[in-house]
Amino acid sequence: MKKLKFRETVFVASMLFGMFFGAGNLIFPVSMGQMAGRHVWQAAAGFLITGVGLPLLGVAALGISRKSGLLGLGTQVGRKYGILFTCALYLTIGPFFAIPRCATVSYTVGIEGLISGEGGKLFLAVFSLAFFAVVLFFSLRPGEIMTWIGKVMNPLFLAFLAVLVIRALSSPLGKVGEIEPTGAYAEGAFFTGLLEGYNTMDALAGLAFGIVVVDVIRRLGVKEPEEVAGSTVRAGLFSAILMAVIYLLVAVMGAQSAGGLEVSSNGGEALSQIAEYYFGRAGALILAVIVTMACLKTAIGLITSCGEAFVQIFPKGPSYHKWAVMFCILSFLIANLGLDAIIAYSQPVLMFLYPLAVVLIILTLFGKYFANDRTVFQWGIGFTAVSALADGLRALPEGTRALLHIDVVTDLAGRILPLSDKGFGWLCPAVAGIVIGVIRYRMKRKRETE
Repeated sequence: MKKLKFRETVFVASMLFGMFFGAGNLIFPVSMGQMAGRHVWQAAAGFLITGVGLPLLGVAALGISRKSGLLGLGTQVGRKYGILFTCALYLTIGPFFAIPRCATVSYTVGIEGLISGEGGKLFLAVFSLAFFAVVLFFSLRPGEIMTWIGKVMNPLFLAFLAVLVIRALSSPLGKVGEIEPTGAYAEGAFFTGLLEGYNTMDALAGLAFGIVVVDVIRRLGVKEPEEVAGSTVRAGLFSAILMAVIYLLVAVMGAQSAGGLEVSSNGGEALSQIAEYYFGRAGALILAVIVTMACLKTAIGLITSCGEAFVQIFPKGPSYHKWAVMFCILSFLIANLGLDAIIAYSQPVLMFLYPLAVVLIILTLFGKYFANDRTVFQWGIGFTAVSALADGLRALPEGTRALLHIDVVTDLAGRILPLSDKGFGWLCPAVAGIVIGVIRYRMKRKRETE
């Protein structure tokens, strides 16, 4: 039975990390560090639970379940639900929101600082066209994704990031213990960090990238389902460890920078200020390479995942290459709407999908305790969907909420559902649904044995 060598496992883990770790994964922890100050360790602990733990569980769920991808997990609820949820998740973290955001974040944080003058929209169009041309080039070669991302792009990204982080940590602007926390981090650093990690939405990516990881492992000659599952989990674990280390280093860098720089309004601005302080004009170039590489490898991973997933969902439909081309074109068009528009409308969709993904992961991991009975999945997902819809509607832009006249409904849900003000209004209904499902499963088993 063929098993991955340690070196191969490291390369697969590097590929997975490369797909996970986009520019947003840098922006969130550096901003958190600046605001948390001396509470950075408590904030980081919460951040790691949701920013690293949940994505790892997503990859583990795919490995342990021995499913080939998200569609297989979703069909545990029902065939129609599996197709709808898989399409919605891939389109959301794919061409509708996440992939276009890769181009706009690369331009806004990494490139815009290198140019001056008018013509921002034109520059964005030119940059995003070149960005997606490169993404398409690599995406049309899915069999080489481990080589390009795991062996080339990710090491290059880590090398440039190391230059910035090591320089900042070796000459800190302040001592972490002397930096006063600001905002919500002053009183509830752990829970604020927990929500910050929740907002990375990497648990969705963990489910989406699983199909690529499984495919790469099989291309390396591993065929036995048990060994494919084990290799997937091991690669996910190595990737999670690397993510956790970088999150901690970047968060500390952010906290130290608050000793000499003003707390920035967002992580992109904070990174720009830190890079400029330590490297001057060259700092903008270093940051441009870091951010562009981070976004490029994530976009390639997402296009590849979406293409392979839609071939699996619609086996008689377009080929993988046609899906890849269509997704790149759609992503290019949406990217030119601008970063603000993408973020404004992605948040409500993610607030709805994320709880469904979390509950699906948990039920898959513990499925052996109720024989993966569909009743439990349906009750748990059903209760979660209703409450998550309220969270999603509440996250809509104010103008859209007013147009739809839904404030009365969302306000009522906010008063009824505990933790709604924290973005976790779905949690108690999800637990209730799972409990009801388990009770019904046991009653059914009892009737069958009588």
